[in-house]
Amino acid sequence: MTTFRPCFLIPCYNHGKTVPAVVDALAKYGYPVIIVDDGSNDETQTILAEQAQRALVTVITLANNQGKGGAVIAGFEEAYRQSFSHAIQIDADGQHDLDALPKLIDEAHSHPTAVISGCPVYDESVPKSRLYGRYATHVWVWIETLSMSIKDSMCGFRAYPIGPTIKVLSRNTIGQRMDFDTEILVRMYWDGCDIRFVETKVIYPEDGLSHFDVLWDNVKISAMHTRLFFGMLPRIPRLLKRNKQKKALLKDQETTTNIHWSKQKERGTVIGIKLLMWVYSIFGRRVFAALLKAVIGYYYLIGASARKESEHFLAQVSQYAHDNNQPLPTPFNSYQHLLSFGHTMLDKLAGWRGDLSTQNITLHGSEHLAELTESKQGIIILGSHLGNLELCRALSRDYKSIKINALVFTEHAERFNSVMKAVNPDSELNLIQVSSLGPDTAILLQQKLEQGEWVVIVGDRTSVTKEQRSIWADFLGKPAPFPQGPFMLASVLKAPVYLLFGLRDEQQATPHFDVYFEPFSKQLTLPRKNRTEALQSAVTRYAERLEHYTMKAPLQWYNFFNFWQLSNKKD
Repeated sequence: MTTFRPCFLIPCYNHGKTVPAVVDALAKYGYPVIIVDDGSNDETQTILAEQAQRALVTVITLANNQGKGGAVIAGFEEAYRQSFSHAIQIDADGQHDLDALPKLIDEAHSHPTAVISGCPVYDESVPKSRLYGRYATHVWVWIETLSMSIKDSMCGFRAYPIGPTIKVLSRNTIGQRMDFDTEILVRMYWDGCDIRFVETKVIYPEDGLSHFDVLWDNVKISAMHTRLFFGMLPRIPRLLKRNKQKKALLKDQETTTNIHWSKQKERGTVIGIKLLMWVYSIFGRRVFAALLKAVIGYYYLIGASARKESEHFLAQVSQYAHDNNQPLPTPFNSYQHLLSFGHTMLDKLAGWRGDLSTQNITLHGSEHLAELTESKQGIIILGSHLGNLELCRALSRDYKSIKINALVFTEHAERFNSVMKAVNPDSELNLIQVSSLGPDTAILLQQKLEQGEWVVIVGDRTSVTKEQRSIWADFLGKPAPFPQGPFMLASVLKAPVYLLFGLRDEQQATPHFDVYFEPFSKQLTLPRKNRTEALQSAVTRYAERLEHYTMKAPLQWYNFFNFWQLSNKKD
């Protein structure tokens, strides 16, 4: 068994003023600290000489500046000489939030042969040019590894296993400046090393010192990606085999139990969304749409799970359409289904940016919206994962009095809120995260309704915590489980309930959508004596309307799991 004997590694170039505070913060862990002075000025050398007097602190001085990568490599060599098992790299400038350090250390201890890297979460201090510039590197790394396993390749907050790292360094000549962090991660991935991530906040102090040379460092990074791309080509068979083995392992895990929809990995991560936003912002909708076809084509080939669930859904729709003599769009296949999902992601980005307005929408039920706007009535909207529910954002642009709150049941609400605020600070769509529909949730939503705000909740996914509390209703010719929670919550809140479905018009050359806004209940009542029957009636009516609109645009159905069964999870 590998002995876990880590050290901290701090590369330093003229960051003498911030190093003492970093060392102070690390002292409580009791691990040795290696500081590499990368040819710093006299002031920093004086400060580092003082730090070298502290217990467990070693300072290595390089005669000439080697660059960040060169300093880190020198630190690895010293860690190897002192027989440390891991080197935990910390930047000297205090950018990294060390609150994430315990988790990084635990991951390194639990996975001793893996590289554990920080995955940055930025605040408002990050320069937008730096933020969006990272995404080009992300795309190149995904190409160079034929995988999206490396979520971020530029963060300098990492735990390296010394043995595997020294082996990779001995076999390769790796860039020693700002290209180092990315290249070492790709080459370690090529060498079979597992790359794992922990989230860490990253800040950019107003008086922070950056050593990034816009011209030469970008030239070196471009040259690095060129080397890595051509280095990837002969490794394609091995990389594809690794991907296949990883998918087989995941498939084996999934066959052990039916996974609840909330436990499936989110397809649209925050990094992915911001990357899409960058492409859309820089190149426009046409280039984005063209790129999307290639991306979806690749995903169609490698995404066996999503493709399988798509095919299952389309088969059910086809049978229902045949039995009821209803037409289907052509072509009607899994690739078109996944491509439709990609286009809807683009539509959401456009909506968040404010690029969509009521000019892009044909509103069916506008008379209901006019009445509500006039009365400033708070309402509950039952939505679904059919089409684009975020089109209500476009409506709120022209109806200034409307404020919309969307209730979500996953841990991604806070991050998605930050994404929407970054895309458009004036967004009036607020995501409220809940783990269950309890009294505290009802009180919060009641306050919002009393203020005339709208509350949006989806009615087509079973509860995260109480999956068995479902009502079964026919949907596309087969019984399916629907959650009790949204309907019981609506009855408690005693507010008018409306349905909203936003469907893209595939026949239009420019973006256009049909939004269907219709009353569901003036006040959903569930009497105690016959609550079960009343709840069944409400869920059945919802399922009927969901089925009706699904058949208008079946390729815009985005529940990529077996909708007609529960998981094996016990409440």
